[in-house]
Amino acid sequence: MTQLPYDTIPVPNDWDRGGLPAWTYHSPALFDLERDTLFLTHWQVVGHVGDIPTAGDWLAFDMLGERAVVMRGQDGVVRAFHNLCRHRGARVVDGEKGHCKGAMVCPFHGWVYNLDGTLRGAARPSSFGELKREDFGLKPIEMEIFHGFIFIRFKDGPQPSVAELLAPYEADFAAYGLDKLLPVRNLDWTSELPVNWKSVRDVDNEGYHVALAHPSLQELYGRTYRDMHLENGLSVSIGYFDEAMARGWSVKNYVRIAPPRPELPPHLQKAWTYYGLFPNAVFAFTPEGAQFYQDIPISPGRTRLAGRMYRWPDESRQARLARYLAYRIDRATSAEDQQLSIWSNESMKSEAFEGFHLSDLEYGLRRHHDGLRRLMPVMTLPNEPPAERLRQVAE
Repeated sequence: MTQLPYDTIPVPNDWDRGGLPAWTYHSPALFDLERDTLFLTHWQVVGHVGDIPTAGDWLAFDMLGERAVVMRGQDGVVRAFHNLCRHRGARVVDGEKGHCKGAMVCPFHGWVYNLDGTLRGAARPSSFGELKREDFGLKPIEMEIFHGFIFIRFKDGPQPSVAELLAPYEADFAAYGLDKLLPVRNLDWTSELPVNWKSVRDVDNEGYHVALAHPSLQELYGRTYRDMHLENGLSVSIGYFDEAMARGWSVKNYVRIAPPRPELPPHLQKAWTYYGLFPNAVFAFTPEGAQFYQDIPISPGRTRLAGRMYRWPDESRQARLARYLAYRIDRATSAEDQQLSIWSNESMKSEAFEGFHLSDLEYGLRRHHDGLRRLMPVMTLPNEPPAERLRQVAE
């Protein structure tokens, strides 16, 4: 078995195999608490610097009522701002991504902002009396870049800097050369599910279901697949190509065509690797491509799944074909996981549901739940407290 360079937390001999109580999956009051305590205070992935290569290129990111725009300035620096005009709060950019030729112009009243967020000028400035431009630039948002990936958080939170938090991934991310990634045209993807976001994470946080629920992945790497549990809500999962098991058209041809990466360390060769970030993001790397995906909560019973795919520079025809085959495998896997998420979420409203009883192979799910409980101790209660008391209990 390949030696892996991670300080993995072993599964205890005796551990609580239960999960979160069912009420935590459909409580509006808890969802509001998650917004303020979890999602707005933890790092979220917006994209990659390769998505915004030239001055004026931008990416937008919305999360539970907050709106961000990440833009490359005229000086080449990438910055993040609240996507709110300082006049009346309109969006200064609209859509998921785009380009501003020299400035951002609010579509409501025409206030103009430089690409570095400073206010260039207000329409009909004399109507405002004394208006100091330096006081009305776009409000900045905390942002960090790690091996090309752009992270933001809307409010201060318990996580350290991205570089410190993701230090266990440093060597692998550097080996892959992620700074050089280029976006894949038309392969951003989104999907909305009628589920609580935790039901999506519950499926994705364990590999116990791979053997039965994901036939293509089982053929590709099922016999070698491993989940590893790291500190600070990180996880690494990895599986190695299994030529003897590859029977389906996509898997068989993918294993045959996938380009070798001899420059990678042994533990990353002929492998699919997944790097988890608490609470809701995953990076996935293969020999021919890369992606990140995350769960964006919309309401207690609705979640948007979103991802963005990338390729390596100087892509060969062989690598492009392998990336297409990997996409076919991944697309089927995603559809399977989405159905599992729906079934799992449905069970939370059944009076017959008596909670989880987890396998050692599902310890990653338990660790995710433990991370949520530490932030919001109210989740330890077996029954939902009255809404007016929930925040008091949480505090």
